[in-house]
Amino acid sequence: MADINVELLIPQLTLEEKISLLAGRNFWETFPVTRLSIPSLRVSDGPNGARGGQWDNGTTAACFPASVCLAATWDEMLVAALAGETISKGARVVLAPTVNPHRSPLGGRNFESFSEDPLLAGRLATAYINGVQAQGVGATIKHFAANEQETKRHSMNSNVSQRALREIYMKPFEIAVKAANPWAVMTSYNLLNGTHADMSKYLIQDVLREQWGFKGLVMSDWGGTNSGTESLLAGLDLEMPGPANHRKIPGTKAAIESGKLSEQTIDERVLAVLKLVKKAGKFENPVSTLFALRPQTADRNGWRKLCII
Repeated sequence: MADINVELLIPQLTLEEKISLLAGRNFWETFPVTRLSIPSLRVSDGPNGARGGQWDNGTTAACFPASVCLAATWDEMLVAALAGETISKGARVVLAPTVNPHRSPLGGRNFESFSEDPLLAGRLATAYINGVQAQGVGATIKHFAANEQETKRHSMNSNVSQRALREIYMKPFEIAVKAANPWAVMTSYNLLNGTHADMSKYLIQDVLREQWGFKGLVMSDWGGTNSGTESLLAGLDLEMPGPANHRKIPGTKAAIESGKLSEQTIDERVLAVLKLVKKAGKFENPVSTLFALRPQTADRNGWRKLCII
């Protein structure tokens, strides 16, 4: 990890540069600031294989067993094989694991979550995160929180009691955050008790950061940022994907000038982004990866064995 104090970069950034860092540059990468040698960071989907940067006709990838299949083994040693595959796609952060409980068998994305059992999901997520991050690849636990259905997922409101939230829906996140320290958390599309997750100070600041001690970055799901000022105040560090939708420079500057938003809040969000870029080793190696500059197909015997469990 490069010996650079990212806090010292913040006073050197213009306000426009700071705001640009709070949303992606494109679909998979954060925004760079070349003037200060701040590189971009590439992330990659997803829970059962690192897709890379293309939806169709892209670089081939190992298709690992879906999380629900891994959970059926009850084997914590099986879930950490994804790191090399992520690096081979030129990425340093993988958008996984998904730990939302299986509330109903009709859930459209149950396959990518581990289980209906919050303890099992939390334990396997912990093993997954520890295994991936031990190889220098960041994990992004998702989708926080109460995101258990796909129908009207952008607008539906999950009304959940505090006891159910704490004992079921947030428990896998709590277990993994406390035990494995994931580099990032992704918020969910839905509203929780009337407030979109990306705009929920209760979820991001009160529970995640203050009660559980989370120190990493909080990003939105793709297209899951629902406001500019409100999400920044709630603690959402990064709007994805880019270019910015709610965090455009003119609107964000206007919110600061009107007093709705402080530059200190902007600085806090920027610091989280810079810390993640540093943790991922991008200041040391801003362009290349362990493989070539272009995403590669990685083929390893160990992965082949895992894929046929």
